[in-house]
Amino acid sequence: MDKMQEYRLGEFEEVMMLLVGILHEEAYTLKIEEEYTRQTQRSSSVGAVHASLNRLEKKGFLKSKMGAPTAKRGGRRKRIYAVTALGDRVLNDARHLRLSLWNQYPGFSRNQLGYA
Repeated sequence: MDKMQEYRLGEFEEVMMLLVGILHEEAYTLKIEEEYTRQTQRSSSVGAVHASLNRLEKKGFLKSKMGAPTAKRGGRRKRIYAVTALGDRVLNDARHLRLSLWNQYPGFSRNQLGYA
């Protein structure tokens, strides 16, 4: 796999990383899955979210730590995710690519919408 391919994000991965950043200290698998459904009006399984988070962590885009045990969870701890500096760069690159493409799309460019 070439270096560029390694840093590309699929839509689901990009949304997962954005949700991790948005949820901050509440960025654990179940909460991320709930927020994904709320924000996108699409359902996803906890397993799919968990697999994506693991993949993103292996790539170095996310890091995780175990939260404190809670009585509500029967003493079990949550794995809390955070976006790494590399993850921020990858998200920024994805954002720039999407904006560049949208700005080239006829009828949707910033110039045509009066945002010059």
